[in-house]
Amino acid sequence: MNIEKIEIRKIFLPFIKPFTTSGWIENGNNSIIVRIDADGATGWGESPVGLKPFYCEETTGTAWSIMREVLIPILFNTKLSQTKNFDLPFSYIRGNRIAISGLEFAIWDLLGKLNNKSISQILGGTRKKVDVGVSIGIQENTNRLLDLIENYLDEGYKRIKMKIKPDWDIKPVREIRKKYGNILLQVDANSAYSLNDTEHLAELDEFKLLMIEQPLGYDDLYEHSQLQKKIKTPICLDESIVSPMHAKSAIEMKACKIINIKPSRVGGLAAAKKIHDIAEKKNIPVWCGGMLETGIGRAFNVALASLPNFRLPGDISASSRYFLKDIVKNPFELNEDGTLNVPDKPGNGAEVDEGFLEKITLEKETFKN
Repeated sequence: MNIEKIEIRKIFLPFIKPFTTSGWIENGNNSIIVRIDADGATGWGESPVGLKPFYCEETTGTAWSIMREVLIPILFNTKLSQTKNFDLPFSYIRGNRIAISGLEFAIWDLLGKLNNKSISQILGGTRKKVDVGVSIGIQENTNRLLDLIENYLDEGYKRIKMKIKPDWDIKPVREIRKKYGNILLQVDANSAYSLNDTEHLAELDEFKLLMIEQPLGYDDLYEHSQLQKKIKTPICLDESIVSPMHAKSAIEMKACKIINIKPSRVGGLAAAKKIHDIAEKKNIPVWCGGMLETGIGRAFNVALASLPNFRLPGDISASSRYFLKDIVKNPFELNEDGTLNVPDKPGNGAEVDEGFLEKITLEKETFKN
């Protein structure tokens, strides 16, 4: 694969409504969009970073700098195969996984287009549709939360995830269970608790949740293993799983019973596939989380979720859940059965609306080989 040109651009695509977690608020998508031209084809990728280091240590600014100064020069000096799976030459780069993922995604898109295969086919996906759920940020009151859940269930979403934090956990979950006793329900803490909250978190056991996601430190494995011994609700790790090695360690330590795989968080599809395979061998179910991506990044998530061990609905909701208008001409739409179609066109399947992309671009830079 002969790379001719790489273009990166910072964008801002506002959300329909701000998305509130236990520790911060997101008003829109601040991704870096990557375009790579090689061998007469164009590959697209997305690094779904935020402006501030709240979810992880990376930001739009750090990802932009590492791409320009380190990653793109490495790619220009690397010979890439057109015909088989690959690991990009970033294994000796420490951290910066979301920055790496945007470039890696674009190469995967190129690989699919040059070989006339979809990303799902290349990965070994087994599904044409994937079950999806919806993630609900922290709301101003319980009535508003219940109204949102009713709307999403009516739309066909198969699973509800709600963000929690101290003072916004037991009561709203109890109210949900009173009204919707049998829905698939899980909660996400984004590291809002400590081991001192063990007895409190154990109160969630009565609600038969699918899981509690990342209740303790964002980089912790050990304390999660201690917490899991004392609560019945399955712990799912998200932020703590940044590599296949971390996944293996978490499973061996019994720090979790479920893993959330976000390909951008772990450095791309190659690492995400390895984590899937490790978990599958240990009979640990996985599901695909989202980073509030545009249709470009969402396409890679859906393709990944077509693999066999993705046994739980993912956070990959329809594009209209977040954006009035997406940067792709074929945004993801929810099917009546609560699924999204897995793209079957060569590459990631996203048809980028380059005119609209230009309108929401804040800064761009082009590099030629």
